[in-house]
Amino acid sequence: MMIYEKLKAMRKAEGLSQQNVCQLLDFSISTLKKYESGAIEPGCAALMKYTTHPRFFKYSLWLMSDQTAEIAGQISPPLSLDGSCSSEGVQDSVTPVTKSRR
Repeated sequence: MMIYEKLKAMRKAEGLSQQNVCQLLDFSISTLKKYESGAIEPGCAALMKYTTHPRFFKYSLWLMSDQTAEIAGQISPPLSLDGSCSSEGVQDSVTPVTKSRR
């Protein structure tokens, strides 16, 4: 899945309109439409807005690496807690690292 497809999937999983995302992340509507259509790729500053915003933070790992870590609260849109998206494929999951007791 390409970045532009992921951004759109994240927005839809959260039940947000493009206008809502623009207000949350301080983007113009034309810029967001270009991101979500693949006309332009978001730069580092735009990706930071997504990955650090409380509404989208849970998708950060998936957005950047196609992996999830459910134990750490890092999910993909099909695994969103509200269940608003259906699964479109198998998601890779990161095995949690645990410390052994001494």
